[in-house]
Amino acid sequence: MTTTTLPTELATGTYVIDASHSEAAFTVRHAGIAKVRGTVAITEGTITVGEDGVASVTATLDPTTVDTRDANRDGHLKSADFFEVETYPTWSFVSTSVEHDGDDWVVTGDLTIHGVTKQVRLETEFNGTATDPFGNARAGFSATTEISRKEFGLTWNAALETGGVLVADKVKIGLEISAIRQA
Repeated sequence: MTTTTLPTELATGTYVIDASHSEAAFTVRHAGIAKVRGTVAITEGTITVGEDGVASVTATLDPTTVDTRDANRDGHLKSADFFEVETYPTWSFVSTSVEHDGDDWVVTGDLTIHGVTKQVRLETEFNGTATDPFGNARAGFSATTEISRKEFGLTWNAALETGGVLVADKVKIGLEISAIRQA
């Protein structure tokens, strides 16, 4: 990956993730035949942009907000079988490196879920900047990664009569981020 100059429209400074306009989504295969999708709220985060590009990214997520459009499943995910939200009420991401090539970025960092920290690589796209009707300078990003839920201690499963298991190990994560540049 060749590091190039910062996209001209992305100004240096600190950007605060706008939780109401950002989303952390996940997809996991269910029963080997379908995909279940859900979201988890991003409660806070920052993106710091230095003269030579993005210098750091941090985010905190709230697993008590998990939403798969099924209250029973959401309750099971919050239980000791999965996220143990009473014991582990937050998830976090802290970048360790950021590389860019034009408008594409790879943000590598430590993701902590269920009390377990693993390094992940977020394939990140810079979506541009805009000024909202309130005068805020915003920057937008989309990012994806795939994790093994077992690596985070999330091992609950059920065998299927036809073979295989109820919940796949691989989880695809997608992020849509809108961040506001601080004065």
